[in-house]
Amino acid sequence: MSTTAIAPTRTAAPVRLDAVDWRERERAHAERADALTAERRARVAAGESHPIDDFLFTYYSYSPRVLRRWHPGPGVELADAADTPRAEWRWYAPGATPGSLVVDHEALATEKAGLLGTVERMLRLTAARPASFGCFGLHEWAMVYRQAEHRHDVPLRLGQRGTDEVVEANDLRCTHIDAFRFFTDEAVPRNRFAPTRETQALLEQPGCLHANMDVYKWAVKLGPLVPGELLLDAFDLARDIRWLDMAASPYDVRPWGAEPVAIETPEGKAEYVRRQRGFAERANALRHRILDAAFPAPAADPAA
Repeated sequence: MSTTAIAPTRTAAPVRLDAVDWRERERAHAERADALTAERRARVAAGESHPIDDFLFTYYSYSPRVLRRWHPGPGVELADAADTPRAEWRWYAPGATPGSLVVDHEALATEKAGLLGTVERMLRLTAARPASFGCFGLHEWAMVYRQAEHRHDVPLRLGQRGTDEVVEANDLRCTHIDAFRFFTDEAVPRNRFAPTRETQALLEQPGCLHANMDVYKWAVKLGPLVPGELLLDAFDLARDIRWLDMAASPYDVRPWGAEPVAIETPEGKAEYVRRQRGFAERANALRHRILDAAFPAPAADPAA
């Protein structure tokens, strides 16, 4: 996988936000982030957990504080920001107007070239690849196939034998390494693909629920290159996907408010694909928005 990125060259003047405007956007962002994480924060305070909602905070290991921090994205000058705590944040620099701040896009892209190269390649290649809608969420079933003890302490909706029969009656076609690596030993040879970390960028496709949840991960990794509103949109998508992922899983998650999507039936398969297509569209729209913000094409030379 390529890990080379070139620091972008910006010749266009940045958009300038006056203090009233950017502070209002910052306030609205924090309010939205707080609403999205309120239940998680309450559960942590009470020592409780939720097997569906908490996944985005435990698997990705990003705290609610990450979501709460607003960035304007590259090419935006924040007026009268130099005397705010933001001036001490990493990857901010003085803007052209005295007292202003901008995201230091070029410095970040130079120092984090490897990371940015990887993220850009993942986003571009996945967005350009045709979506596949024939997996039916069976990756979760393959993770418990013929296994007496399971990673999650949640009962299987069809029991172990019924779950195994569903796996054996269907075609496993998982393309996502971070799902495939949890397959049981017996399920691995049943999969049509053998994804690895090295082939990840070549196999990721926009029909994959886990690849689309990962848009949130990539957005976080890009830090201030992703506008805050876009980061929260990516989190929103990941949370919606997580609910379908568990509703279509072999686990009985009805006690936590998820009605099963019975992918062992034709009706369940159709429902899964319908929602999967919607997520693919949303995820690719977010991929393109992130690419436009973090990896813009150089501004055209007016003299050319």
